[in-house]
Amino acid sequence: MTQGAGDLPALAARRAADRPARLVGGPAALTHLRRDPVLRRVIRQIGPCTLRPARREPYEALVRAIAHQQVHGRAAEAILGRFVALFPGHDFPPAALVLEAPAETLRACGFSGAKVAAIRDIAEKSVAGLVPSRAAAARLGDDTLIERLVQIRGVGRWTVEMLLIFTLGRRDILPIDDFGVREGWKVAAGLDAQPKPRELAAIGEAWAPWRSIAAWYLWRAADAAKASGFKPQ
Repeated sequence: MTQGAGDLPALAARRAADRPARLVGGPAALTHLRRDPVLRRVIRQIGPCTLRPARREPYEALVRAIAHQQVHGRAAEAILGRFVALFPGHDFPPAALVLEAPAETLRACGFSGAKVAAIRDIAEKSVAGLVPSRAAAARLGDDTLIERLVQIRGVGRWTVEMLLIFTLGRRDILPIDDFGVREGWKVAAGLDAQPKPRELAAIGEAWAPWRSIAAWYLWRAADAAKASGFKPQ
């Protein structure tokens, strides 16, 4: 399913600022990406990349992603606040305790039935070890993590890509199905229409191994264009 840049990247960026971590990119990334004339203009206008991964476990990141699906950011955060309050003494509800909670209790937080089923599946697969800890994930490749995590109910490739970029800090992820990334390339390149995912994938091959940084700049370009702050030429 095609997803939009929407609330998740913006929320992850805000939370990353609250919980500082190392920058994903640096001078080497910018030197490489500036070889692309379109990205060179974007980098000049947007400025330094401030992408920092949030320091949280993949289990928590996936539950938060489910909460934000098809819901405005503020509403999702309110629902998550009620969910966290069900489990006092924990920064975030442990998977084992979530599995013990009645579905009706989780529904009362504001989750739909489908989201409750997805959250319980994330919790079950976390307890079983399919969802790795942050430390274990560091030993797994991008493709391996995508292949594993899309087995979870309600979790698609785009959700895992957001996890890889905004939680695990992987530097070479290009979410070609993301509306905002494709819109960013459209406005930056001065195109009449967004590139198709396969077209963007082909274009982005030259950006490796820094495609996450390229995606970040394209999100910012799309945002700036909406605010009339980006000039493609």
